[in-house]
Amino acid sequence: MARSTETSQPLRIGLAGLGTVGTSVLRILRRQENALAARTGRAIRVVAVAARDRNRDRGVDLGGLAWYDDPVALARSGEVDCLVELMGGTDGPAKAAVEAALAAGKPVVTANKALLAAHGVALAELAEANGAALAFEASSAGGIPVVKTLREALAGNNVTRISGILNGTCNYILSRMELEGLTFADCLKDAQRLGYAEADPTFDVEGFDTAHKLAILTSLAFGTKIDAEAIHVEGISAIAPLDLRMADELGYRIKLLGVAERTKTGIEQRVHPTMVPKASPIAQVMGVLNAVSIDADAVREITLVGPGAGGDPTASAVVADIADVARGTAGLPFGLPVARLELPARAPMQRHEGGYYVRLSVADRPGAVAAIATRMAEADISLESIVQRGAPGAASRDPGGRSGAPVPVVLITYATSEAAIRAALEKVTADGHVAEPPQVIRIERE
Repeated sequence: MARSTETSQPLRIGLAGLGTVGTSVLRILRRQENALAARTGRAIRVVAVAARDRNRDRGVDLGGLAWYDDPVALARSGEVDCLVELMGGTDGPAKAAVEAALAAGKPVVTANKALLAAHGVALAELAEANGAALAFEASSAGGIPVVKTLREALAGNNVTRISGILNGTCNYILSRMELEGLTFADCLKDAQRLGYAEADPTFDVEGFDTAHKLAILTSLAFGTKIDAEAIHVEGISAIAPLDLRMADELGYRIKLLGVAERTKTGIEQRVHPTMVPKASPIAQVMGVLNAVSIDADAVREITLVGPGAGGDPTASAVVADIADVARGTAGLPFGLPVARLELPARAPMQRHEGGYYVRLSVADRPGAVAAIATRMAEADISLESIVQRGAPGAASRDPGGRSGAPVPVVLITYATSEAAIRAALEKVTADGHVAEPPQVIRIERE
């Protein structure tokens, strides 16, 4: 007869943060109470919460739960075995509560990407020193189990590259712009109306949210210390409908990608709008979905796709970490002891190599495009194609058929360096051939 492995003492959860994700965690733990106990061998119960407003109706029964105004007091409470931090924020109460729990030897589960990007290594060191787990599956891609995939499922692989759509707001906006021909501003307003974007969307649309997630995934993929400051970051606010139409004509889609890869000069980390081939798996990911592609020596390439945000998907990842804590199987935060995490060599963005899409607003006059092509040749940049659109205002054309008004000219380059393309465009701008700053989008051809 098999002996039961169920522990008599439940895992008592202190839940700090009762927003969308926090209330979803509470609902899932209650709904799945029996199943989780059977799967982990231990009952899991939320016994205490911390939040700012006691009187707000959150649509979930909070009766019978101890209430703490101070999340640090919650973390230190003798009635709590595990802290679940869902408040957010790089510093302040979130950091203080997590540090207090780890210092007391209590496991911590968090979805706080900003906290981890800034202090993840120090927190992992604190967790190790006190024999406590620090779990953060929900921090990087919502409901997609990419942290566990990198840390556990691919433990026998050498990862060479990781890239992904890590922000649903940006993917929603770019998808709508492409499919409906809308402007960035119009799509952003709609995203805000639907709750996909915040009132201040800067953190999402300018790439910072993606950068925080990429910093965490880079550490897991390459066994390095988090180096968020090394990430080159660009957002999507400058993407125009014309860029999406041109991408479509050329066989690409534009996605905001976070990319980390090993190069000859070190680990390159970058977040920016990217043209990806329509046939690639990541190009098929539309709307608010996220996707992560991992290149490794044994599995070659795998792509994980799923919801990257929202209450239930993110809560699903949080509950998975809680289940690991209940089983006692939560491993080292970054898959290696902190002492073995390497300080990554930074690959400068100026040394990035690849193809480029360059859109210029060029004066419609003889020799302008030829002069631009000459500047590219001087920088040893080979052009795959030049696409010129007709000038507006045909009625104002001179007898030679030129209006003098700026016209869009698109250059597609073969592989070149970031330094070369920037140097060439500086000269093109100084020559007075362009009416506005160039639009530059990197191309991923694989």
